Amino acid sequence: MLFLFSSFAHILEVGNQQDLVMIYDSVENAKKYEPEYRLIRNGLDTKVEKSRQQMKERKNKLKSTCGKIKEYLRVAIS
Repeated sequence: MLFLFSSFAHILEVGNQQDLVMIYDSVENAKKYEPEYRLIRNGLDTKVEKSRQQMKERKNKLKSTCGKIKEYLRVAIS
């Protein structure tokens, strides 16, 4: 399993390119260590669609709380 996650091509220098690749033995290892956005980009995970209103309500709810309650809400809401 290969994950190409950044490619730098220098415009002025022809033929000079740098690629960063992560190589995994299995899909399970890739799902364990790769960030969620790369898994979505490579088709191994699905994106959870949230409405803009839900994101704003969550932000405002977290703003009005403090301390341990804030940490509990951050985990419970997401």
